Amino acid sequence: MIATRRLLAAGMILVASGLVVAVIGQGYVSWSIAAGLLLVAVGIDAWQVRRRSVPNVERTVATSLALGIDDDVELRLQMSDGGGGRVECFDGVPPQLGAERPQIDATMEPGRALKASYGICATRRGTFQFEKAHIRLHGPLGFVARQMRAGEKEEVRVVPNFRAVSRYALMAVADKMGQLGVRQLRRRGEGMEFDCLREYRDGDQLRQIDWKATARHRRLIARQYEDERNQQVVLVFDCGRRMRARDGELSHFDHALNAGLLLSYVALRQGDSVAVGTFGGTDRWVPSQRGPRAVESIVDRTFDLETTMEPSDFAEAARRLSHRQKKRSLIVFLTNLYDADSDELAQALSLLGQRHLVLVASLREEAVSALVDNEIYELDDALQVGATHHFLDHRRELHGQLEQSGGMLLDVEPSELSVGLVNRYLDIKRAGRL
Repeated sequence: MIATRRLLAAGMILVASGLVVAVIGQGYVSWSIAAGLLLVAVGIDAWQVRRRSVPNVERTVATSLALGIDDDVELRLQMSDGGGGRVECFDGVPPQLGAERPQIDATMEPGRALKASYGICATRRGTFQFEKAHIRLHGPLGFVARQMRAGEKEEVRVVPNFRAVSRYALMAVADKMGQLGVRQLRRRGEGMEFDCLREYRDGDQLRQIDWKATARHRRLIARQYEDERNQQVVLVFDCGRRMRARDGELSHFDHALNAGLLLSYVALRQGDSVAVGTFGGTDRWVPSQRGPRAVESIVDRTFDLETTMEPSDFAEAARRLSHRQKKRSLIVFLTNLYDADSDELAQALSLLGQRHLVLVASLREEAVSALVDNEIYELDDALQVGATHHFLDHRRELHGQLEQSGGMLLDVEPSELSVGLVNRYLDIKRAGRL
């Protein structure tokens, strides 16, 4: 049992009036009656509260939540004995879910359930647990309250933002991928499998024309090819300290996971298989996945990945990958390149480039791009802009060395990574490079 604010206020009034009675020497009988009535009221209130049963608390929340996406949690409270009265409920929501007012303070009507909801927005990936809700039952007079725990513990997973995948899927079904920014390039017919015949279109090559069908239909008919299937894509996530940088609410690593999930969906839909590896303090390997449930399998085995404080060793990552992945594949490194990476990256490309096609997706900090456009008013501004240009020059030099070593580069800001990565994959597929 605990005292409520009402009881504390009544006690303070009683004490203050007692001091007045002691000073003036009158009204002692009235004060004693008031004090006795308050004690009786508190006793009745405490007895009534103790008689009340523990309420049933039911929580409705999705078992999987998307990082950075708003969601709702619904609570349902009902007294098992059918009673009513004022009740406070504070849900045991984990702090990583960023809850907005997970508290209920209302009066329950006898025989009726109390329903309420509050918003959450996950700020971290992983598995988190809702604890039992904190309940405070108030007496009918409001002088005392009883505290208890009710409900059940419940685990939820926070996974990378898969809503981008859902949006892409709907657009792909409606043949509107252009709305997402994904380009549909015309197939060239090299290294592709024959699909069907169709009317000739501007941009088709002459060798695509089927002359027998053209003569039969008396109009130009071209062969259409479909992309080769059963190829392999390997996503390699950098879990090192460089990926802890943030642009907005999400870290670079979270942006990389979101982009990797989208690319996995697209590649699997193209008939390819997808494997996942990590480096930079975390060594995790997900063998090649194929089929309708492959995306779910990849999410299940990567959603709890976190960055470390370890450096990113590209050479070691390439050695491990060369042992694990024997079949020719498109290797996609998702990282943030520094100018000091040139030697290690050259070793990694030399080793992997003997068998695989390597694409390095490097995240460019939005803050660096913003500094270049800063206006100059004084010496400090000029030094800052000059240092930024010097940094970008070294970065461009590293990018040039990478491309000269036979690798491919995608250098984009985090917000552009998902669509840019899918576009580059489609470019490689339609060019027949894989």
